[in-house]
Amino acid sequence: MARFVCVDCGQEYPSERLPYLCPTCGGNFTIVDLAYDPISKVDLPGMWAYQKMMGIGKNPVCYLGEGQTALVKREAWNTQFYAKLESLNPSGSFKDRNSAIVTSFLKARGIRNVVEDSSGNAGASLALYSAGFGIESQIFIPEGTTGTKLEQIIATGARVRPIAGVRENAHQAALAELEKGGVVYASHAMLPFGLAGYATIAFEIFEQLGELPARVYCPIGHGSLFFGVLLGFKAICKYLGVTSRPGMIGVQPERCAPLVSAWQKQPFTPGNLSSLAEGTMVEKPARGEEILRELVPGQDNLLAIPEKDIDPVRLELARMGVYVEPTSALVYAGLKMMAETGRPNPHDDGINVLIFSGNGLKYRENK
Repeated sequence: MARFVCVDCGQEYPSERLPYLCPTCGGNFTIVDLAYDPISKVDLPGMWAYQKMMGIGKNPVCYLGEGQTALVKREAWNTQFYAKLESLNPSGSFKDRNSAIVTSFLKARGIRNVVEDSSGNAGASLALYSAGFGIESQIFIPEGTTGTKLEQIIATGARVRPIAGVRENAHQAALAELEKGGVVYASHAMLPFGLAGYATIAFEIFEQLGELPARVYCPIGHGSLFFGVLLGFKAICKYLGVTSRPGMIGVQPERCAPLVSAWQKQPFTPGNLSSLAEGTMVEKPARGEEILRELVPGQDNLLAIPEKDIDPVRLELARMGVYVEPTSALVYAGLKMMAETGRPNPHDDGINVLIFSGNGLKYRENK
């Protein structure tokens, strides 16, 4: 059964409160011993059918409709692919799988007040689930943040705390609030529970297809989505008794591609930290080291997408019936890049799955 442990010292995740770092050594928590076992599925809706596999079998179910998202076949330039529409989760993003489990832990441990720093999908998702299950939330955002994601947060009744200066200032303000006591930090980047939820995306893809795909394309910000899906496919391969999992293709915007630089053994120098793909503008991905340890040369790949390519592919997707925000569109740009370079060629035999992380309704185009 899946367990949550410290990456550095192996300490089991504590049974009380909700620490975002290991109390013993200050390291990050992660997930281990994840297993795919369809016999252990339970009669619950959405991703909660995998409750036992996720290692949260004793937790209360906090369900708003997350999981079992559609897998839709599409075709472009004579290449078929499947769109895994995480954009159809309750708040419009994949983050709902994480928020549902975090909320479950909050309910199980009697925690009623949380803080988070985000002006995007993570904040909108946590605010929605907190409101849905009687938890007070404070979302720290960079001052001047506007747009539909902020409107989502406000609509839930969450307390919005604008913080002047750069994005990091909002993070530090959330930590300062934590130091006052009476709240926990429900960090989407640091808490390990989302990894279990994101692994269920792999479980669903396998069951929806009836076979393993050849390649899976996934955006990378902090890397929890990519890493969780990778671990999910590893668990499926172990269950099937096969040694080679699907190739994992991660995409980042060229303006902020630290893992691509590390993968290519090149120094990373932050450039223009403004991009349409705002959900992936992370200079120090929380799951970066774990991802790099798992990647297999010749099987996996990390790609940097030029800024000029992002909006055109967003519109191209919309015209084939897939309406997503720019961050999500990165994966389709990655598919096109692979087709053009032949590394590997998506036209080869094998199924390509693209994970679309956020709904197009979250994006308001600047005129």
